[in-house]
Amino acid sequence: MRTLSPSTLSPEAVGLTRSEYDEIVRRLGRDPTPLELKLFGVMWSEHCGYKHSKLTLQSLPSSAPHLLQGPGENAGVIDIGDGWAVAFKMESHNHPSAVDPYNGAATGIGGIIRDILSMGARPIALVDSLRFGPLTDPKSRRIATGIVAGIAAYGNCVGVPTVAGEILCDPGYRDNPLVNVACLGLLRHNRIARSRAAGPGNPVLYAGARTGRDGIGGAAFASEELHEASEHEDRASVQIGDPLAGKLLIEATLEALGTGDVVALQDMGAAGLTCATSEMSARGGVGMIIDLDRVPLRETSMRADEIFRSESQERMLLVVRSGSENRISSIFRRWGLQAAVIGYVTADRELRVEYRDSPVVSLPPYALAEAPAYRPAACEPPELAEQWIMPDVLPTVDPGSALMSLLRGSDVAAKRAVFEQYDHMVQIRTVVPPGGAGAAVLRIHESPPKAVAITVDGNGRLCALDPYRGAKLAVAEAAANLACVGAEPLGVTDCLNFGNPEDPEVFWTFRQAVMGITDACRALQIPVVGGNVSFYNESPEGLVPPTPVVAMVGLVRDVAQIATQSFKTEGDVVVLLGSSAPDLAASYFLELIHGLSRGRPTDVDLTTHASILAAVREAIVSGLVRSAHDCSDGGIAVALAESAIAGRVGVAVTLPYDHRAEVALFGEAPSRVVVSVSPDRLPDLQILAANHGGIELVVLGRIGGSRLSIAGPDARPMIDLSIEEMSDAYESLREVFS
Repeated sequence: MRTLSPSTLSPEAVGLTRSEYDEIVRRLGRDPTPLELKLFGVMWSEHCGYKHSKLTLQSLPSSAPHLLQGPGENAGVIDIGDGWAVAFKMESHNHPSAVDPYNGAATGIGGIIRDILSMGARPIALVDSLRFGPLTDPKSRRIATGIVAGIAAYGNCVGVPTVAGEILCDPGYRDNPLVNVACLGLLRHNRIARSRAAGPGNPVLYAGARTGRDGIGGAAFASEELHEASEHEDRASVQIGDPLAGKLLIEATLEALGTGDVVALQDMGAAGLTCATSEMSARGGVGMIIDLDRVPLRETSMRADEIFRSESQERMLLVVRSGSENRISSIFRRWGLQAAVIGYVTADRELRVEYRDSPVVSLPPYALAEAPAYRPAACEPPELAEQWIMPDVLPTVDPGSALMSLLRGSDVAAKRAVFEQYDHMVQIRTVVPPGGAGAAVLRIHESPPKAVAITVDGNGRLCALDPYRGAKLAVAEAAANLACVGAEPLGVTDCLNFGNPEDPEVFWTFRQAVMGITDACRALQIPVVGGNVSFYNESPEGLVPPTPVVAMVGLVRDVAQIATQSFKTEGDVVVLLGSSAPDLAASYFLELIHGLSRGRPTDVDLTTHASILAAVREAIVSGLVRSAHDCSDGGIAVALAESAIAGRVGVAVTLPYDHRAEVALFGEAPSRVVVSVSPDRLPDLQILAANHGGIELVVLGRIGGSRLSIAGPDARPMIDLSIEEMSDAYESLREVFS
C-alpha cells in the first residue's frame, strides 16, 4: 500500500478505499491531484460506478429480436413496428427525497426525462413507484406529501403526463423513502441518439441552463447511508429543478437532433460534466479537451472542481459536426437556453480539462468512467427460514370488516387523491388513465391503431421474506397488469433498492432478487433493457425492506381492443381464470389484519402464468371479455371489490373452496384473473381456456345490483357490503393528500 504524502487528499475523504487509491495510481502511472481524486470519488461512487452490482447484473437477459438498444446507453429502445420505437428507463432519487422531499422528487423526474431525451426520443409518459413510512406518522406524511407535490409540479409544468404508479407503506421506509421514476419516450428507428463521442476536431457543445453550486457531490451523497443530521447537512447536495427550462430543453434538443449534425448526446446528471465528458469519451474511444472558462455560470468565483462536478439541472452535452456549432447553438439560444462550445474531441484518448489557462485534469477517460467491480461476500440471513413458519391458529375476524380494512389500507386504497394532482392527459395520448387498470394505455397517434401500455410493480414485504420469489412475483404481476389491458410485454427496466452491499446478508438478498428477475424474464421472454441500482438505503433506524421494482412496457396492436378492471354490464358472468391455490402466507391480509409479516411467498409457475396471460390477452383482443383484473394484494375479495367500485355496479358471487373462508377471500397467489363476459359468450371463453393448455375456469357469479355479495360453497353469506360504503373506505387517502 502506498504511503500518502501529508499534502495528498485522503481517499477516505472522497469515499474511496486505500486499495482503490492504489488502483487509481496504477491506471494513471502517478498520484492523482486532489482535484482528480475528487473526480474519482464521485465517478467511482456506487451511484455512478455500480462497482458492487455490475457483475451480478450481467445475468439479466438483455437480448430480443425487437430490442434496438439494450443496457450500456442512457436508456433502452424497443421496436414497436412501422419504423417507430419506444425508449424507456427507470431511476431512483431516494436520498435527495429523504432530505428535501419536494426538490428531490422533482429533480428525479427531470433527470429521467433527460435520460430518455438523450436517446433522441420525445418523452410521452412518466410512472412512479413510491415507498413511505406509515401515513399515520407525521414525518412520513410530510415526506409523502412533499414528494407527491414535487412530482406534480415538475411533471405538470414540463408537459409529460404521469400515467401510472404505485404507493406502498411500511415502517422500514420512514426515514428513507423510495422514489423510483420511469419515463417512456417515442422515436423513429433512424433517429436513435447515442452517447459515444466521435470525430477528432468535432466541437463539444454545452446546452441548457447555467451551472451553479447546487447538487455538488450529489452522486456521492446518494451512495452513503443517511444519518440523523442528513436532512440539514446534506441539503446542499440536492439539486433544484426548473421544469419550464426542462420543457425548452426537450424542444431545443429534438430540433437540434433533427438537423443530423449531432454526433453524440448525454445529459449532465449525476457528477455533471465529470460524468458526461468521461463516459462519452470512454464509450467512443476518444479524448476531449474541455475549457471550464467557457462554461456558462450563474454564480461567480466558482472553483474548477465545483464547475466540473456540479449537478445543476436542465443541461445537456453534445458533440456536433465541425462547422455546425453555430447553427446548433442558435437553436438552443432561440429557445431561451445557454449554448457554448466548451471544447473539442481529440484522437489521443486523454481527457484534459483547463481552467484559467492552466491544466487541472489530464487522464484517460476510461480510468474515470470504468469503476472497479467487486463480488462482495454473501450470506443468507439466518432468521429467514424461521420467518416462513406460519402460526398454527389465527384469530377469527369478520370477513366484511376485514375487507373494509383492506380497502382503507394504504397499499390497496385508491390513489386518486395522488394522481389527480398529476396532469395525466397532457399530450392527449392517455386512453386508460391512472386507476382505470393495473397498467396505463397510451395511444400512438403516429402509428395508428397501435398503443403502448406501461405498468410498475414491486413488493418489499414479499422480498423481505424471500427475495428470489418476491422478485419473480414482481415480474409476474407486471406482466399480468399488461395482459389485463390486452398488451403483450416488450421489455423491462428495473430499480433495485437495497441497503449496504458490503453487508453479506444485504448482498445475498440483492443477488437473490436479481436471480428472480432473471429467471422470470427468461421464462416470459422479456428482455431487461436497463435500469438502476440504489444501495445504502438505510438510516439509524435500520435497512429499508429489500425492494426490487420493475417497470414493464407492452404493445397494444389495436387501441380499440383493450379492457379495464371495471365491471360494466348487469347480467354479465364473472369468471375466475387460473387454478393457483391461495395462501395467507406473506399476504397483505396477514400483515394488516393480524400484524404479522410471516410465511413464504408462493412460487409462481411461470409456464402456467404465461399460458394464462396469453389466454387473457386473446380473450380481450377477440372481444370475449368486458373486464379483466388480476388478483394480488388482498386476494380475490379485493379484486372483486375494486372492479365493482370502478364500475359502480354490484356483483354476487360464490367462492368454491375447501379451506378456511379467510384463505379463499384474502389469500394471495399468482396467475389468477377475474374477468367478466356476456352469458352468450361464456362457451367461447371456455373453449379458449381449453385451447390454452386446459386453463381452469370457474364461474363465480353475475354482475348486478348495488352490493358486493360473496358466499361460500354452502351458500352462507360471508361478505355483503354496498358499493357506496366500500367506495368511502377505498378513498381513505384523500385525508392524507387532499
